[in-house]
Amino acid sequence: MSQQGYVAAPPYSQAQPGMGGYQGGFGAGPAQPLYGHYGGQPQAFTAPPTGIMKSPVSSAAGMPPPPLSSQYSPNIQQNGAHPQRYPAPPASSAYGQPAPSPYNSMASQAPPPTQQLTNQMSAMNMGNYAPGPMQSPPPPAMGQPPMPPGPQSPLMSPPQSPPATMAMGGPPMAGPSMAGPPMAGPQMAGPPMAGPPMAGPQMAGPPMAGMGRPFPGPPPPGPGGFQQPGPGAAGPLGYQQQAGPFGGPMTGPQPGMPGGFPGAPGGLAGPPQKKLDADSIPSITQVIGEDQERQGGQVYSTNVRGQVPPLVTTDFSVQDQGNASPRFMRCTTYTLPCTADLAKQCQVPLATIVKPFASLPKNETPLYVVNHGETGPIRCNRCKAYMCPYMQFIDGGRRFQCGFCNCVNEVPVHYFQHLDHMGRRVDFYERPELSLGSYEFAATLEYCKNNKTPNPPAYIFMIDVSYNNIKSGLVKLICEELKTLLENLPREEGTESSAIKVGFVTYNKILHFYNVKSALAQPQMMVVSDTAEMFVPLLDGFLVNYQESRAVIFNLLDQIPDMFADTSESETVFAPVIQAGVEAFKAAECSGKLFIFQSSMPTADAPGKLKNRDDKKLVNTEKEKTLFQPQKGVYEQLSKECVAQGCCVDLFLFPSQYVDLATMGDVPSHTGGSVYKYNNFQVETDGEHFLRDLRKDIQKSIGFDAVMRVRTSTGFRATDFFGAVYMNNTTDIEMAAVDCDKAVTVELKHDDTLSEESGALMQCALLYTTISGQRRLRVHNLSLNCSSQLMELYKSCETDSLINFFAKSAYRAILNQPLKNVREILVNQTAHMLACYRKNCANPSAASQLILPSAMKVLPVYMNSLMKSAPLVGSTELSTDERAHQRLSVMAMGVEDTQLLLYPRLIPLHNMDTSSEAPPAPVRCSEEGLTDAGMFLLENGHSMFLWLGQASPPDLIQSLFNVPSLSHLQGHMSSLPELDNPLSKKVRSIISEVQDKRPNSMKLQIVRQRDKPEMLFRQFLVEDKSLHGGASYMDFLTYVHREIRQLLT
Repeated sequence: MSQQGYVAAPPYSQAQPGMGGYQGGFGAGPAQPLYGHYGGQPQAFTAPPTGIMKSPVSSAAGMPPPPLSSQYSPNIQQNGAHPQRYPAPPASSAYGQPAPSPYNSMASQAPPPTQQLTNQMSAMNMGNYAPGPMQSPPPPAMGQPPMPPGPQSPLMSPPQSPPATMAMGGPPMAGPSMAGPPMAGPQMAGPPMAGPPMAGPQMAGPPMAGMGRPFPGPPPPGPGGFQQPGPGAAGPLGYQQQAGPFGGPMTGPQPGMPGGFPGAPGGLAGPPQKKLDADSIPSITQVIGEDQERQGGQVYSTNVRGQVPPLVTTDFSVQDQGNASPRFMRCTTYTLPCTADLAKQCQVPLATIVKPFASLPKNETPLYVVNHGETGPIRCNRCKAYMCPYMQFIDGGRRFQCGFCNCVNEVPVHYFQHLDHMGRRVDFYERPELSLGSYEFAATLEYCKNNKTPNPPAYIFMIDVSYNNIKSGLVKLICEELKTLLENLPREEGTESSAIKVGFVTYNKILHFYNVKSALAQPQMMVVSDTAEMFVPLLDGFLVNYQESRAVIFNLLDQIPDMFADTSESETVFAPVIQAGVEAFKAAECSGKLFIFQSSMPTADAPGKLKNRDDKKLVNTEKEKTLFQPQKGVYEQLSKECVAQGCCVDLFLFPSQYVDLATMGDVPSHTGGSVYKYNNFQVETDGEHFLRDLRKDIQKSIGFDAVMRVRTSTGFRATDFFGAVYMNNTTDIEMAAVDCDKAVTVELKHDDTLSEESGALMQCALLYTTISGQRRLRVHNLSLNCSSQLMELYKSCETDSLINFFAKSAYRAILNQPLKNVREILVNQTAHMLACYRKNCANPSAASQLILPSAMKVLPVYMNSLMKSAPLVGSTELSTDERAHQRLSVMAMGVEDTQLLLYPRLIPLHNMDTSSEAPPAPVRCSEEGLTDAGMFLLENGHSMFLWLGQASPPDLIQSLFNVPSLSHLQGHMSSLPELDNPLSKKVRSIISEVQDKRPNSMKLQIVRQRDKPEMLFRQFLVEDKSLHGGASYMDFLTYVHREIRQLLT
């Protein structure tokens, strides 16, 4: 990429044309933009959607807002306002626009806070003003009653508590920063362009009317989107228009910016400009630090409806008092809008992220198991919701009213209990299902397959013994490790040994099954060479109890590496291996997990044979999506069979070239499994890293053969599900297995009006088989607030959950849409959510100010990082398998994992107090945080780097590596030597603590400043411009602000 973004520019001065360097940009949409409709029909831009014309929030008498017709023609006057609330922005105002100097650079530090600076000329003079007296609320727009002003905390001004809003501002500029005549503030960029709708491809209007979420299904009826630009001059006269990378015309270089885009002459000198201090824009590390200070170490009680929990990054303990712990359920907002219109207007996605098996810290009580004997759990007769704290007992305790569907049910005789003077049952505190948010029920036979008790699950280890795996030493490594690992199979609390059975298969082009029955002196091998008709050649002795058959199994594990030591077979099969596992589970009538260790793409002649379809020419074309789509047929059918049998697949890949991970990972990603990948595996450098993953994977707490349902109270419902799951119908989320790291993101939609009084209730019920073969129901309940005030919704948003939802919905969308559209929609929606806040909730202030809701002030950082993530960046330098792998991994992630992936932790280690218990506080994830004499640890849950500045003091290097200086360091070290000094001990303990906490193992990569491998490290500094194309945080914020202003103009 030769796109030079900001060369010597002050960050907040003008947006440079080359900025962002998203190839082809977030801009240039298709000739007919597909705003918002993943998979929908392209629609031209016509009338504004109903959600944009803000209906009165609530009329004086508390009546619901009048319904708005969803089909307006562009010239209807609504409530005496202009029909065009947010007109389509002029086409000539995308990135790099000459006329309105978009963002003033900061020439001097903050002036006296009293004076409110609104520089007419500037377009984003980050308004540095003091709060002063509360300003009066904006005049009611379109007959809407004035809203209560929300408090605002302008940056760099005396803080107010609690800031619901955050404004950013800055002093006026010194000297002209623009090529071209200054234009007056709001006038911006000349009249809209003439011609067909959206003549200049650009990031213009928001997503379409039907959009409550970024990527809905079929397009909504009626014209959606925004009004077409009317005829008019095409942009400010005298500037020649050229398409820029973010869409919109591109301009020549501005004064003071050497070559703004490739081919621009450098060095048009301008007045010297000072950089805006990066510390004045919202910082994630600061937000995380403040939350940790405020709520760290405290007990969070779940007895209040709709309360916002501490951030995922904060250390806190939970006391369940009637709502599920945030470890199990988190939401994008804890206050739902009362109507679908409000939801459409603000475009904040409504979703909950459920992690049904989340592990709890040792100081929190494990879930209680409630056993109602043969009658089974008490449920509502109509909606089938399970007994929970939201059921209201009436009639002296003889009946209960369901909180979800309001149906009145008889209380079974055996469950009857008297009510106290408050109308609560006398046994309220003795019954977990009445007083807690999360608990389990023992399930009866009617909840079991074929009405009979399930058998305990089994684990089958399937080892590819082709030439590559033997030669690399991998097979020997696995066999050695299994001897100790099998001692640690998961087991129920209080039992001696695990009930899980084990079996072993080796394979290349053919499959070898092993009989390891405890009565045998030697294991027996049975070969199946007909891979087209897969069957299991032995029933008795294949799946065994490890403790009983231990001697035979050890014998087998010793023999396997020698048996295949001289193999020259390099071809493998894959689908028949999974098929064999499913058949074995069928024969044993159990569920379980397959651990498959595969070295290469299955090219042998057998079902599921794959061929190389990697084609870098498809990158940045309409066909790029095919690279992420699995090949249909055999694997699709296999996923279905696996889920039906409760067979989960975990795939460990050791590729040296392309393996079509999109297809090979398809079965794992539909069966609640995981895909692990170790490129160019070498035992010395990668062995420990792989074994850590294998150990974590085998020892995870897990449930099998699971099905989950999300029930909601009336007025809204669950409509869409993202995760490592299989959907056979629209309501049952099927998972062959679900472990403590897997999360399902559930999108919610209105189907009626919600009431502020009763709020919104959710119940997530998971039916599964335990590792000892018991059938159980795990129930998580959560209650949210509802409000007709958008301010309330914005106050109780959770950015970390929002970004989890956006990541999953975008990663699903790239299967059917060009990447450019997906990126465009993400930016549009970001701008739209923030513009709606600015318009409806913030105090009036200069248009040039960027005002962000307090709970969303770091959303742009995450959003920009998401757009620079491997799956969404169209770069030929990234491997297709790598991109497919990240896409699949994220689909199953919970909130804490996506948070860390999109904003890695960068921890300074060179100046820490080695005697203190606490690890050092992370710094901003940007190059500006690094120092030449520093040493930093960076981790994002998948990669880990130890970065050493070129001026690192020799004593630091000596203490850590036992070598005299940086130049003596060996390349490719993947662990630190164990040395007996405080620094070495502290650094190693920080690294191992991080390793233990994360679901995946991370291979430590040690990089020296200015060495070649440092390039790899730099792509994780997400606030900076990306190597593969992608804006810096500063540039992105500038861009989003321009979009917001266009929506508001």
